[in-house]
Amino acid sequence: MSVLTTILWVVLVITSLLLIGLVLVHRGRGGGITDVFGGGLASGIQSTAVGERNLSRITWGVAVAWGMSIVLLGLVSRFGI
Repeated sequence: MSVLTTILWVVLVITSLLLIGLVLVHRGRGGGITDVFGGGLASGIQSTAVGERNLSRITWGVAVAWGMSIVLLGLVSRFGI
């Protein structure tokens, strides 16, 4: 296993965990998982529209990094770089 593959797997695991956490923190739109936990965790972040927008931007950034790591892992395994 090359160093590049190891780095990509680490990035994939970290971004996967971050993505799960960020999605769970988003404001619920009617009885979602945020309401199950009381919504207290996300209330400080989402108290303003700017906070919600920033959370969405961070989530999109992590999602793009997650997708890129999957594509790069596929290319590395396909072409054996």
